[in-house]
Amino acid sequence: MREFIKLCLIFCSVLAALLLTPDLSRGADPKVIEGAKKEGEVVWYTATNLEVSKKLTDEFQKKHPFVKPVLFRSNNSPLVSRVLSEARVGRHLWDVVGGGGELFTPIKEKGLFTPYRSPETKMMDSDLYDKNSYWAAYTVSTYVLGFNTRLVKREAVPKTYEALLDPKWKGRKIAVDTSASMLHALATVWGKEKAVFYFKQLAAQEPAAEASNSLRAQLLNAGEFPLAFTLAHGTQIFATKGAPVDWIALEPAPMRIVVLSLAARAPHPNAGKLFIDFVLSKEGQETMRGFNRPPVRNDVDPDPPRLIRGYKRVTMYPEMFDDLEVSQKIYDEIYHLR
Repeated sequence: MREFIKLCLIFCSVLAALLLTPDLSRGADPKVIEGAKKEGEVVWYTATNLEVSKKLTDEFQKKHPFVKPVLFRSNNSPLVSRVLSEARVGRHLWDVVGGGGELFTPIKEKGLFTPYRSPETKMMDSDLYDKNSYWAAYTVSTYVLGFNTRLVKREAVPKTYEALLDPKWKGRKIAVDTSASMLHALATVWGKEKAVFYFKQLAAQEPAAEASNSLRAQLLNAGEFPLAFTLAHGTQIFATKGAPVDWIALEPAPMRIVVLSLAARAPHPNAGKLFIDFVLSKEGQETMRGFNRPPVRNDVDPDPPRLIRGYKRVTMYPEMFDDLEVSQKIYDEIYHLR
């Protein structure tokens, strides 16, 4: 009996230890945390909206008060220019870069990124992080077909790309992007010849070309166009507020991803890794969702979930932008943009 009681006590002690000990395999590496404490700072260059990026850095500091985040926010092109200009004069000031896929290649070509696979990527779909560990998405935005519910009955909304070629949609009834992103993405699944032929047919419908995704969503809401290619989350914001707009995803739907990458010569490499881990963590992704930005984790649903679930997508990897200029030239010719 005494031996039995002893065994029970040992079992209870072991069980208590397991329950009370944090599961480090699902969190940051203790060595990374110790290194970040010594470094004391992390510098994030980002193209993400200032309100969103500031909230992320604030939440990061609350969780890791021993690291001071330094934030620099700019658009993609100026951000790339800054990074490359600093590198040319031997200045290596940043630890993490975040932004659209367009910024990735020119920086990577100069050897300015280093691989880092965050443990948080285990909770992400495989098309949302790099197999070579150079980038991981931290939010996404999908090109969808938005429609004004006052101008188009739901049952009459085109359900396929081909349906947009119906003569009834001719004459500035569709708003399209001035970027070749959709052409470029669809060419990877349709083939270049088919994609170019389709967009030539769409151009024959005399659509209106507008450069800003947010502007197209606003004009759709105002009834300027019955239909518009928009980003799902931008149109959903209007719909959630009761505006007369909604959207459907034509398949395959091109999905832009916004990525994080670690600097090859980061002044604070451990703090950089810790920051990436936080942004991709459940807490960080819930912060993104709070700003109506679709999260990338499988255990954090977008609001609503259909923002990234329930349709076939073609993911616009950063490497896909390598030859975007070629597609843009073709696209400009098709739509007489330049």
